[in-house]
Amino acid sequence: MLTAGESHGQVLVGILEGIPAGLTIEAADIDLQLSRRQRGHGRGGRMRIETDRVQILSGVRHGETLGSPIALLIPNLDWPNWQGRMGVEPPNEPVEPVTRLRPGHADLPGVLKYGHVDVRNVLERASARETAMRVALGAVARCLLARFGVQVRSETVAIGDVHAELPDWVGTDRNGYRGERAEAHWEAVESSPVRCADPEAERRMVRAIDEARAAGDTLGGTFTVVAYGVPPGLGSHIHWDRKLSARLAGALMSINSIKGVEIGAGLGGASLPGSRYHDVIHYSATQGWARGSNRAGGIEGGMSNGEPILVRCAAKPIPTLMKPLPSVDLRTKESAAAGIERSDVCVVPAAGVVGEAMVALVLADAFLEKFGGDSIREIDRSYGSYLEGLA
Repeated sequence: MLTAGESHGQVLVGILEGIPAGLTIEAADIDLQLSRRQRGHGRGGRMRIETDRVQILSGVRHGETLGSPIALLIPNLDWPNWQGRMGVEPPNEPVEPVTRLRPGHADLPGVLKYGHVDVRNVLERASARETAMRVALGAVARCLLARFGVQVRSETVAIGDVHAELPDWVGTDRNGYRGERAEAHWEAVESSPVRCADPEAERRMVRAIDEARAAGDTLGGTFTVVAYGVPPGLGSHIHWDRKLSARLAGALMSINSIKGVEIGAGLGGASLPGSRYHDVIHYSATQGWARGSNRAGGIEGGMSNGEPILVRCAAKPIPTLMKPLPSVDLRTKESAAAGIERSDVCVVPAAGVVGEAMVALVLADAFLEKFGGDSIREIDRSYGSYLEGLA
């Protein structure tokens, strides 16, 4: 996966390599995920400007992948208002640089690393706008996974100090993405302004976001991503960089604002004795291998074990505050209020959608590593043979 583009540049561009030939995909599949990323109570004015739609430039013909690199493009609709400040060619008139540094953003380390005198050279690429293309590329990976029965879901667990009550089955039931109970739950998540199915927690989350906005402040929180239908054996115990847990953690930590990732019971599991932590193994002729719980989060020894993959991510509050923190001016080195860029109050609901995309990309990569071929038909044979051998 490779992405390019600045927040207020002309477009976002992405290239995804390794998707086999014969996978059915349409722009509507990608646009659906892009629209989910733009929702959520607490989003800023940018979401009222952009209506993200993807253009598939290469790698797909007549609705099917060719096996060649897939190139995607998302236009930035706000570009006409930024051509003078963000144009590729030298400007006709001087452009006032951004010099007031924001605590918590890439501003200061970025200008120090690259020797810039204008913070905009850093903040444009460091912006979470880049995650729109990750979601687009992740949508392609989701199509591949769905072809083999893997579904990825997410929901908000907390915003600020408001925590939701999640049903126990969400991270333990292998069929937690289908059936009346699951369908009702995930419909409630998607219809919620904060992507939370707990109505009481939802009400309090919305109120907390409104209060933070009124105070010129921002809020972080946590969200959970669950992948259902993942076969055992993705990843490997052999080398550190092949462990599925490490790959997932690295991908999720690469998302803007993410400061922590837990798998399964996570940090809470560290206080339990082994007799209460580890998931008891069962076997039956009808169900095959199964577990009595899922505190491992579907991963043991760096490999998927057949249970749902369960991860939780912690997102810090957005660094841009409408009542800015004290800081320093890059040019004068004198004390100054931190800079203000158009921003959100809370991105946790949208961050969950980005988390889904990154999990899908990692799982698709591991899936193709295990069952890979040049075409979907070839993978069908490999995957079917593997499943037969698990019994």
